[in-house]
Amino acid sequence: MTSERIVIVGAGLAGAGAAAELRERGFDGDIALLGAEAHPPYIRPPLSKGYLAGDEARDSFEVHPLGWYAEHGIRFVPGSTAVSLDREARLVGLAGGDAVGYDRLLLATGSTPNPLPVPGGELAGVHLLRTVDQADTLRAALAGGGRRVVLIGSGWIGMEVAATARTLGDEVTVLLRGEVPLASQLGAELGGDFARLHEEHGVVLRPGVVVREVIGEGGAVTGVLLDGGEVVPADVVVAAVGAAPATALAASAGLVTGDGVHVDEHLRTSDERIWAAGDIAAAVHPLLAAAGLPARIRSEHWANAEKTGPAAARSMLGDETPYDAIPYFYTDQFDLGMEYTGFPRLAADAELVVRGDRAGREFVAFWVRQGAVVAGMNVNVWDIADDIERLVRAGFAGQRVDPSRLADPAVPLGEV
Repeated sequence: MTSERIVIVGAGLAGAGAAAELRERGFDGDIALLGAEAHPPYIRPPLSKGYLAGDEARDSFEVHPLGWYAEHGIRFVPGSTAVSLDREARLVGLAGGDAVGYDRLLLATGSTPNPLPVPGGELAGVHLLRTVDQADTLRAALAGGGRRVVLIGSGWIGMEVAATARTLGDEVTVLLRGEVPLASQLGAELGGDFARLHEEHGVVLRPGVVVREVIGEGGAVTGVLLDGGEVVPADVVVAAVGAAPATALAASAGLVTGDGVHVDEHLRTSDERIWAAGDIAAAVHPLLAAAGLPARIRSEHWANAEKTGPAAARSMLGDETPYDAIPYFYTDQFDLGMEYTGFPRLAADAELVVRGDRAGREFVAFWVRQGAVVAGMNVNVWDIADDIERLVRAGFAGQRVDPSRLADPAVPLGEV
C-alpha cells in the first residue's frame, strides 16, 4: 500500500473519470474527490436536451451511482468548495476552514456560465444553465408549455434550450447579436441551416439586436428591453452568453493561466505536482505543435472532459503518452442530430465541402485548409465520426484531398 495522496478538485465528468482511471491503473493510495455541488458526478449534455424535456431520468446521466465511490475506496466529498491552494505546503483550503493535503493534485473545476452583462439578471424567471439544480428550476418553468421564452444568446446551449422549449409547446424567441446562430462555431453558411431549422419549427429569431435590460414587475421578469426601446415580452429568460473557465483557484496559487489553466501535452501545469483536465485545461496539442500552428487549445465539450480526466490520471502515474485526442462535440435539436470532429479554429478560414443532401439535412460537411481536412460535421448521417477523425489525422500527416471526390457520396471516405 502506498501512502501517497491524490486530491481531485472538481467532481464532474473529468474528475470522476480521473478517479476511476487511477484505481483501474492500480493506484492504491488515498483519493479525495472534492465536489462543490451536493450531487455525485454527472454528465451535463442532457441538461439542455433530454433531461430538460422530461425524457431522461435524473439517475440516467450519473457517471456512477453514489455508492460506487466508497466501494472503490474513493473519498467523494460533496459540497466542498476549494477556496485556496498552498503549493508549498501542498494544501487545498476549503470553504469553512478545513484543508486537504496532497502529494499530487488534479484541477478539474470546470466552467462558470457568464451572467447577463445587463441589468435585470436577478429577476425571478431569469435562468442560467450549468448545473442540475439550475436545470431543475428551468425544467419546471418550461414544463406544460404556453410560456413566452426568450433566449439571450445563440450558441450551442441557447439553441438546444430553444429547441427543447419549443418542443414542450412554449413560444420561443432567440435574440442574436449577429445574423445567424452558431456562426462563430460553424460559419455563416451552415449557421443559416440551423436558423432555417428553428424557424421551420416556429422559433422566432431576432438577428442583429442589442439587449439593454431585462425588465420586470414585482421582482419577476416581464420582458427584455432592446436598444431602440422595443420590449420583447417574456415569462422566462435564459441567459446563454457563454461560459468562463473556473481558473481563480489556479491563478491565485500562481499557476500559469490565460484562457484556462495552461498545461503541456501531458496535461501537467507549470507545477510538476499539479495537473488540469476538462473545461479549464488549455493544453498544447501535439498535432498542432508539430505543424507549427498555435498549439494551445481549450474545449468545454463533454468529450473533452470524458477523455482528459483519465488521460491526466495516467500522466499522474507516469505515463508519458501525449494527449492528442481530436476535439469532438455533438448536438440534438428538433429532428437534427449532429457530430463535429476536428479543429474549429482551423476551420474558420477553410473551404467548405459538402457531400450528401443538405436540403434534406442528411449530409457531411468538411472544412479543407490548404488541401487537408481540418474538421468534419456529420448531420443525420451516423457511424462516420471515426472516418472523419482519420481524415483529420491524415491531413496532419501530409495527406491532401481532392474536394470533388470528398463531395461525392459514391466515393468511400477511406478512398478520398
